Amino acid sequence: MSDLDLKFGIVGFGAWGNCHADAITATEGAVVHAIAAKSESTCDAARKKYPHVVATTDYRQLIRLDSIDVIDVVVPSHLHREVAVAALEAGKHVLLEKPMAITIEDCNAIVDAARANDRLLAVGHELRLSSMWKKVKDLIEDGYIGEPQYCLVELSRKPYRHGADGWRFDIDRVGNWILEEPIHFFDLARWYLSQAGNPTSVFARANSRQNGHPELQDNFSALMNFERGAYALITQTLSAFEHHQMAKVTGTEGAIWASWSGAQDRTLHPRFTLKAYRTKKDEVLDLTPDRITGEVFELQDQMAMMVNAVRDGKQLHATGDDGRWSVAMCIAAQQSVDTGIPVKITELP
Repeated sequence: MSDLDLKFGIVGFGAWGNCHADAITATEGAVVHAIAAKSESTCDAARKKYPHVVATTDYRQLIRLDSIDVIDVVVPSHLHREVAVAALEAGKHVLLEKPMAITIEDCNAIVDAARANDRLLAVGHELRLSSMWKKVKDLIEDGYIGEPQYCLVELSRKPYRHGADGWRFDIDRVGNWILEEPIHFFDLARWYLSQAGNPTSVFARANSRQNGHPELQDNFSALMNFERGAYALITQTLSAFEHHQMAKVTGTEGAIWASWSGAQDRTLHPRFTLKAYRTKKDEVLDLTPDRITGEVFELQDQMAMMVNAVRDGKQLHATGDDGRWSVAMCIAAQQSVDTGIPVKITELP
C-alpha cells in the first residue's frame, strides 16, 4: 500500500461486497481502507481477509474518516439514498451499485447531493466497460451500421441469488424486479440508441412462476420507443438455466450481434462472440475481442475507472444522470406491467 493509493471505504460486505473488495485490491492505485458490515462477525471476517482495514458496523463512522477518498456502496437497494447522500455530504466521491435508487425522488436527492458537494457520482452500470458490450457501442459510434434503428437485449438465466436475509426477494427492499437486473439492459439500449434521442414510452409484460408472489416476475419483456423512431426490445427470463446474454443492433447500413454464455454470471471462463455485418460490402466479420469479458472483470475495470476519474479527471462510465434515466425507464416499465398499457417515460432534467 502506498500513500498515493486511492483509499476506498466499502459499505456492505456480503457476497458482492466481497467481489468489490477483491476488484479494488486487484486495481493499481487503489486500496481497501475501511469496511462497514452488517454484523460483528462479518467485520471479523473483513479483518481476517484484510488485516489493515478499519472495520465497523456503523457506516457513518466509516464515512467520517478523513483518510477515505471514495465510498463504494454495496448495500440493498432501498438503502442507497441514505448511504450515498451521507457519503457525498461528508465530502466523499461515491461509486453506487445499481439501481441508483428505487424511486426518482431518491435519485434526485443523490444527484443534488453530488452537485452541492462537488463530488463524483458513478453508478454501477459496468456493462459499459465490457470489452465486448462497449465494442458494440464503439462500432455504432464509428458509423459501422449507419443510423441505428433497432436494439434487442436478451437474458436467459437461472433465478437470482437471494441476497443477505433474502432482501432481493423482498419487494419493499428491491423496489421492483425490473430494477434488479433488466435495468442493465435498459441502460444498454438507451446507450446504444442515443443517436435516436431520449426514450419516450414503454409497453411491458411480465409474469411469475411463484405462487403468491406475482410482483417477483420471472419472465419480463418490454418494447421501448425513442424520439426519432428507433425502438428497443428488452427481454429476460429467470426460469431457465446457466447465464446467457445477447445483444443485437441493426441500422440503415448493417447489423451487430454479440452473445455471452457461462455457467453463471460470475464465471471466469465464459464463451463470447461478436459479429458485425456491413450491408454495402455484404460481409460478416468476426470482431470478438481478445480480452475476456464478464461482470467480475468489468468490476475491476470499474475500480480503475474510478481511480482515473478522481486522480486524472477522466470521464465516468455512467453518471448520476445515467443512473436516474435507468431507474425512470424501469419504473415506467413496471407501471406498464401493472396497468397493461403503454406508459410515457417521465422526461428528466
